[in-house]
Amino acid sequence: MILDRDLQSIQEVRDLMVKAKQAQKELLEFDQARIDRICLAIAQAGAANAEKLAKMAVEETGFGVWQDKVLKNLLGSTILYDYIKDMKTIGILKEDKEKQIMEIAVPMGVVAALIPSTNPTSTVLYKAMISVKAGNSIVISPHPNAKKCIQEAARIASEAATAAGAPENLIQCIDIPTIQATNELMRHKDTGVILATGGEAMVKAAYSSGNPALGVGPGNGPAFIERSADIPKAIKHIMDSKTFDNGTICASEQSIVTESCIRDTVIAEFKAQGGYMLNPEESQKVERILMRANNTMNPAIVGKSAQVIADMAGISVPEGTRVLASEQTEVGKKYPYSREKLCPVLGFFTEDTWEKCCEKCIAILENEGSGHTMTIHSSDERIIREFALRKPISRLMINTAAALGGVGATTNIAPALTLGCGAVGGSASSDNITPMNLLNIRRAAYGVRELEDLREQAKQVCAQAGAPALSGSGSLGGNVSAADIERITRAVLQNILNQKNA
Repeated sequence: MILDRDLQSIQEVRDLMVKAKQAQKELLEFDQARIDRICLAIAQAGAANAEKLAKMAVEETGFGVWQDKVLKNLLGSTILYDYIKDMKTIGILKEDKEKQIMEIAVPMGVVAALIPSTNPTSTVLYKAMISVKAGNSIVISPHPNAKKCIQEAARIASEAATAAGAPENLIQCIDIPTIQATNELMRHKDTGVILATGGEAMVKAAYSSGNPALGVGPGNGPAFIERSADIPKAIKHIMDSKTFDNGTICASEQSIVTESCIRDTVIAEFKAQGGYMLNPEESQKVERILMRANNTMNPAIVGKSAQVIADMAGISVPEGTRVLASEQTEVGKKYPYSREKLCPVLGFFTEDTWEKCCEKCIAILENEGSGHTMTIHSSDERIIREFALRKPISRLMINTAAALGGVGATTNIAPALTLGCGAVGGSASSDNITPMNLLNIRRAAYGVRELEDLREQAKQVCAQAGAPALSGSGSLGGNVSAADIERITRAVLQNILNQKNA
């Protein structure tokens, strides 16, 4: 009997999950040192194959620049390993002798890892390593448009892990990628947690699967250039970020917002560094190719250079043009320049004051990209703090390239290729996801007081509060109102808390 492709893919996932569960069960016997040796092996194998995997990804997907994808592969391997190598993730994490509490790491089990086509091989290496570091096995669901390079990255990671002593089938990848296979993986009873990196619809499906999920929403971060900024350096950072892998990192800048008093200086510097300001007619031509008929991002423009996009739009730009920008005033779903564009195209907005620029940035983020990332270029610490306090984001990058800062390459936040967007972005975490997000913590606590101690404390608190005293039997005597009970309860709890924190 020949099964349909969707049925074959569902059965494949079920078979992979059986193996993954067994591998994770075996991994439970490993100590921290053995786990770390496996992670080191994955990192070294990823680095050794960084160029090969980068070239495969560009050839298969047509997205980005292979030289930049080499750096991404290193971020997902050796740079990540250096960050997590000393993390305690196995066994007893913390023991407080004074408070008599132990915290114990508990792996989540099998990680279901959904991999995008924009950052395929680097995300495989990254998710494999953080999963194993936390004591989990992993089953990878590849984007169909990047299947070959994702499978090769998974094979490299798996073979390196096995050679370092890992159980067989610790790292596996679906061979028949279908929507049905991904749904089966997300909904499977043995899936411990879903790591979803990709489109908004897929991330929503992960959160509605019935299993725990960590997902990433769309990025749409504006870059605010404030009047005190080093403008040449600010433009350099934006150009570096927006051209890195042709803008495929979701943390990259999508708009420039600046003050009217420095508008001309910013535009002049943008042009000097290879930027091209579209005129109204050219803006309309480029706008028509940014989104599809269903008002979602056109995949044809993703990861393409400014020159290729100009050619697609039928406009002529100077040789060496690095980034296209269009002056805009409106923000909304029907204004493509105010939305996420994973390519070297920017919206350009001007406001009279930094306060109005702040409001414009919030409007852009609330339009799309809440909870993700934005950038500020400024030397005014007061304004930087105001932006940090008020913006609906999880990462504020300060005087750096957003794409590289957001993933932890040019900043000291955790190196990661899954960037949580927090509650405001519909995500379960605002973290750059690390192994610590892929384990639970079991707490073992010794008893340190008896019921009689609590009653005695209650008597003392009641006496201090002028409330009715407790009778010998432990019940309240006299006429006691609900307000009295509420006041006494709160006082007792506060007294216990004060003693614990003393």
